[in-house]
Amino acid sequence: MYVAASTECFPDLSLAETVDRLVDLEYTNVEICLDANAETLSPSAIQADLETAVMTCRKTRRLDIVTFDVRTAISEDYDQFAMICKLAKATKVVTLTVQSGELGTPFNEEVERLERLVTIAATEGVRVGLKTQIGRLSEDPDTIMVLCNNVDGLGVTLDPSHYLCGPHTGRSYDKILKFVYHVHLRDTSKTELQVRIGQGEIEYGRLINQLRKVSYNRSLSVDIKPLDDIDHMSEMRKMRLLLESLL
Repeated sequence: MYVAASTECFPDLSLAETVDRLVDLEYTNVEICLDANAETLSPSAIQADLETAVMTCRKTRRLDIVTFDVRTAISEDYDQFAMICKLAKATKVVTLTVQSGELGTPFNEEVERLERLVTIAATEGVRVGLKTQIGRLSEDPDTIMVLCNNVDGLGVTLDPSHYLCGPHTGRSYDKILKFVYHVHLRDTSKTELQVRIGQGEIEYGRLINQLRKVSYNRSLSVDIKPLDDIDHMSEMRKMRLLLESLL
């Protein structure tokens, strides 16, 4: 396993500025979020000019790109999603993270959507990981389990914070660990999705040991948003050092 950081850690900065910050913090791997507001890597820009998108991704100052975080609206546009898969292949990214449907989405409709995404991704040698997330079908580990069993090749982007702080607080997610393709991490309490490092209840050591048992050997991606009156750079550095000490 190895440590990475999401560009979502610096939501107000450009990709180039974010890369500079991560290099300063001594990260060596980056996860790039793709949404309509992305300055240089919006889905429409990728679809219009794949070559430029590939060149942009190669200007990460030796940071390895571990995954692309694809937002729901994009993953419902199959032509754009196909171009993102081509970008992933060209930049040697193996896993794409997608969001599940919102609560209330018919199960069969979600299965059909995910089957199509997995099929498109597979043509480029890419895998799809469904993000565990409050307010979506994936907030329930049992639902995730059923989706992965119904959609051949579908995996999970595990964000344990959403199982500690949310409607399924305390529910075991051990059953979905065998499907994990990628991991998002921050510190979390039972009442707040993100708290300062060390003030929450995420058991990083236990989680890493559980992942080792299912032979997980990929990235642990730091996904910490800036908080008021807290030194964000210090929190990012602290999280990297903590995770590296456990690996």
